[in-house]
Amino acid sequence: MNDLLAVIIAGLLSVTALLALIRLYRGPSLMDRVVAADMLLATIVGAVGAEAAINRHATTLPVLVVLALLGFVGSVSLVRFAAREQP
Repeated sequence: MNDLLAVIIAGLLSVTALLALIRLYRGPSLMDRVVAADMLLATIVGAVGAEAAINRHATTLPVLVVLALLGFVGSVSLVRFAAREQP
């Protein structure tokens, strides 16, 4: 059961990451690319969290906190930069 759950989660997260990468590559505007990068980082956080939950350990909690903080700070700084460039 645990192996089946890991395969299903890995498949869903892989599809999510692939779609985010496609939007990151094809995005017509800067804001589309920012949202795609944020979605890719959220997918990575979900993958690390799922790995920690499946293997039942909490040693990756600091990694999750740092990744979440990085995503928040990166998104806020890019939105502030983009807002300054708008007329």
